[in-house]
Amino acid sequence: MAKSAKYLIVGSTEAYSGKSATVIGLASQAQAAGLTIAYGKPINAMADDINHSNDDVRFIQNTLALAPEQVHPTLLSLTPDVIQQRISGQDSQDYGAKLRQYQQCGSDLVLIEGPATLGQGSLFDLSVEQMATTLDAAILLVFRYKTAALIDDILAARKQLGDRLCGVVINNVPPEGIDQVNDTLQPFLEDQGIPVYGVLPYSELLLSVSVKELVKQLDAEVLCRADRLNLMVGTLKIGAMNVNSALKYFRKAHHMAVVTGGDRTDLQLAAMETSTHCLILTGHVAPTPEVLHRADDLEVPILAVDLDTLTAVEIIERAFGRVRLHEAVKVQCIRELVASAFDMPRLLEQLGAEAAAAV
Repeated sequence: MAKSAKYLIVGSTEAYSGKSATVIGLASQAQAAGLTIAYGKPINAMADDINHSNDDVRFIQNTLALAPEQVHPTLLSLTPDVIQQRISGQDSQDYGAKLRQYQQCGSDLVLIEGPATLGQGSLFDLSVEQMATTLDAAILLVFRYKTAALIDDILAARKQLGDRLCGVVINNVPPEGIDQVNDTLQPFLEDQGIPVYGVLPYSELLLSVSVKELVKQLDAEVLCRADRLNLMVGTLKIGAMNVNSALKYFRKAHHMAVVTGGDRTDLQLAAMETSTHCLILTGHVAPTPEVLHRADDLEVPILAVDLDTLTAVEIIERAFGRVRLHEAVKVQCIRELVASAFDMPRLLEQLGAEAAAAV
């Protein structure tokens, strides 16, 4: 008799908690254990980021080397027009029936990436809980650590989801929080019947942004070293002081993007003598030949933006808050983190004996 697939929805209670990273890490571990994987992202929940959803699905497909039949289609994007059509009765499609088509696959484990929150998609019968009921799926929630107060969010999620919640992952835990999570939070949750399968430490790399992504977000012109846009930026600094103060300021950070005026040649040269991965120039003033020559020697990309400094900084900070996994170096990092800090055998055992037998 053919074995049936196991379904796991990877969800969260807030956006950008690390669902995609968790999916990649878990899928890689499952594949290493000999399981065949299928993947689907039924909802694109970011209405202003529709194209990114398709990009994300393709990236995960390529990263996991999935065949087309192992990737299930996105059913809808939550744009204002789509929501209005549903509310007004123009859209009466049965999305539950569409979702059930996900069951037509021969994979051992089907990983479903949930929307940004537990409630998103309810209008279309595609909330995390509704999808779990339709597919008879377990739910794994990813929580981004901020303080111990996340206990409240986890307990509230358990109350809402009941036995569908098979456990949690606590992500992005800084060094100073590791002991608290391991010694206090995790034992408490386990006593409450909520398995903690992984405690993933903070990684500057995973929260970094490529220079290429900054070019896209800022609509910037690349003035120098377009071949180095794969460099990763971990911190942002603003150059607006005298050179002596700037050097002390710049030396405290690593892998920086430095935003400064195009007329501040002194700061531009000073920044490049430290751990600067990208110069972003404002003010419609071209850099001097000296700056361009030095940047070329040091392989530092220089971007020019048609923005004031404040606006540029706001866009960059927003990019850091919406980090995506589209770089091979990040994929390798998350694979290593999950391999070392996630109890995959325990999860597979809870999902079912057939899956566990393949470990």
